[in-house]
Amino acid sequence: MKFTLSWLKQHLETNSDTETILKKLTNIGLEVEESYNPSEALNGFIAAKILSTKPHPDADRLQLCLIDTGAEKIEVVCGAKNAKEGLTTIYAPIGSTIPESGMKLKKAKIRGIESLGMLCSEKELNLGNNSEGITELSEQINPGTPVSQALDINDTYIEIAITPNRPDCLGVRGIARDLAAAGLGKLIEENPAKINTSKENLPIFIDTQNNFKGCTIFAGRLIKNITNNKSPDWLKRRLESIGMKSINCLVDITNFINFDRGRPLHVYDANKINDKIGAREARDGEKVLALDGKDYELKPGICVIADEEKVVGIGGIMGGNESGSTIETKDVFIESAYFDPIKTALAGRELNIVSDSRYRFERGVDPEYVIEGLNLATQMILDLCGGEAGEVSIVDNLKFKPKKITFNPKLVNKLTGIEIENDKINKI
Repeated sequence: MKFTLSWLKQHLETNSDTETILKKLTNIGLEVEESYNPSEALNGFIAAKILSTKPHPDADRLQLCLIDTGAEKIEVVCGAKNAKEGLTTIYAPIGSTIPESGMKLKKAKIRGIESLGMLCSEKELNLGNNSEGITELSEQINPGTPVSQALDINDTYIEIAITPNRPDCLGVRGIARDLAAAGLGKLIEENPAKINTSKENLPIFIDTQNNFKGCTIFAGRLIKNITNNKSPDWLKRRLESIGMKSINCLVDITNFINFDRGRPLHVYDANKINDKIGAREARDGEKVLALDGKDYELKPGICVIADEEKVVGIGGIMGGNESGSTIETKDVFIESAYFDPIKTALAGRELNIVSDSRYRFERGVDPEYVIEGLNLATQMILDLCGGEAGEVSIVDNLKFKPKKITFNPKLVNKLTGIEIENDKINKI
């Protein structure tokens, strides 16, 4: 599980320093596997603006880029397809060490032309997985601005090991809750979303034929007249900090909530859904083209999401390609559900699909956060994409009741030698 210190502090109010937080994480069973500050490896890397480009005289795939570093104008040889006049990107001067490869830059001639440094991709800087072109920065960033300032990455990146019995810590808020319970600060209260809704919705269902219990809670909401576009910089940076690529606003919102709250969601293009949507058992011979671009043959025992005509997703694992949202999507249906952990795990193994949703559902997500997660996604979509929200629809066959554990504090004291006051027990 990856996250950043600044992300954690969106949920945890604490004055503890980084080392204290890292030590406490391990002490409470969330072993820290890695922690680092990427800005330390990027000292000397700066923003630069490409003033002009021209073809390399002896190499078809290379360009000569005249760049403004804020202090001077120099020429750099670059092979990226997206290198163009007016683009603000990241420049590594002579003497810099490229984080990904460990290569130290020296003055060198590339096909006979001297290059005074390098223009870098996100992957080369260990800032993301994109290696298709050089990094594209906002045109508002001035040449010469240090990269750590331009990208706001002067932050501690943390990766912890999550054991199978701690699905509650597969979201940043769950980690913050555990640290607060351990006495390392206070959990910041959530402000419930206040959403103005219409009566419009999409009919939903759970088909329990043959006593199938692959999905026991299915909820959703219709949002119409949205404008799906690129995500704001803060959302892109949150996802990039954990190695995820920004797709579009709708997809990014669901990915963010998955890692922020440990609540998997899915967004469908409502205009690609026929009549109604819900969960049922797969039928012999059914197939679905999933979002990973692969066709899957389904079998009874697997939970699917379907409309009146077709399968539109594999429950708790992956959505279908044909019903997915795109940049042109105008009306969406947000799904928030509870899928059985064992059936989700078995289906994932049968189909050989690994996804972040499966990882959480097969370990068990909080069934009481179905509606709260749906409301959070709704509020974010309304804030970032606009639109009008319909009312929540829900079918709840689980009727979840929180487990109560009865124990005798005196017996705990006798067995462990540790005495904890009742007030502190209640607080924890």
